[in-house]
Amino acid sequence: MSETQHKERCLEFDDSSLARELFGPGNDNLTMLSGMSGLALENRGTKLFLGKGDDQVRDRMANLLIQMYGLLKAGRPIYASDIKYGWKLLGREPGADLRAIFHESVFVASPKRTVTPKTLSQKEYVQAVRDNDMTFAIGPAGTGKTYLAVAMAVAALTKREVKRLILTRPAVEAGEKLGYLPGDLADKVNPYLRPLYDALHDLLDPKKVSEMIETGTIEIAPLAFMRGRTLNGSFIILDEAQNTTPEQMKMFLTRLGFGSRAVITGDVTQIDLPTFPNGSGMGRSG
Repeated sequence: MSETQHKERCLEFDDSSLARELFGPGNDNLTMLSGMSGLALENRGTKLFLGKGDDQVRDRMANLLIQMYGLLKAGRPIYASDIKYGWKLLGREPGADLRAIFHESVFVASPKRTVTPKTLSQKEYVQAVRDNDMTFAIGPAGTGKTYLAVAMAVAALTKREVKRLILTRPAVEAGEKLGYLPGDLADKVNPYLRPLYDALHDLLDPKKVSEMIETGTIEIAPLAFMRGRTLNGSFIILDEAQNTTPEQMKMFLTRLGFGSRAVITGDVTQIDLPTFPNGSGMGRSG
């Protein structure tokens, strides 16, 4: 790939099929990038011309396209969402290595689906989980804390790094009382654990999930059920940990046995605990 710069800036790619994939069907990716950047983008065969504009914007665009092309050459397919993320990332971190971020596959759920960190923070999160026996992930809703943790857990189980997955949450009421929900204890706590089931079903076949729950390979239970246990050879996720008391957090952290890993996720700005003199267990731990 070569690059020349006049009044217009030109990028030239050495593989016509990869260049077409980069530009998108009907040049859709170029149209999207032009709208986000305000630059005129015109392709002629394997050449792409960046129209007149702010030099920093053109540098950012060239950086993005060169790195995305490098991903394609490395065999990693790219999607419009990847290009959007890449554009935003390079706006915040001009020196970001997109290949290191997007080439980091966590777990392949099917031939058509790959779970991949989409931001620098997510990449650091994934690496922290790989490097440590215990990881705290604190951040707002929608940042992938639980989903990535479940993906890492499923990957570890698939590779036989652990023998079972244990997913738990504190069953803290937020408005409606548990006693007014229909059914037995399992039925009452199930709504609190639903997000964990959703993540598993998104990564694995629901029938396989049911079988693994039946055999005890996957366990999804309220935090109160962890008391008195020692969990060996397990990947344990404590979700919504901001709703634990300090005593509950201490109880959970002392459950880890040999060969186990734990990820504790939560958002300390969304605490649903009733008034406790000692506050949130996650706040105290962090």
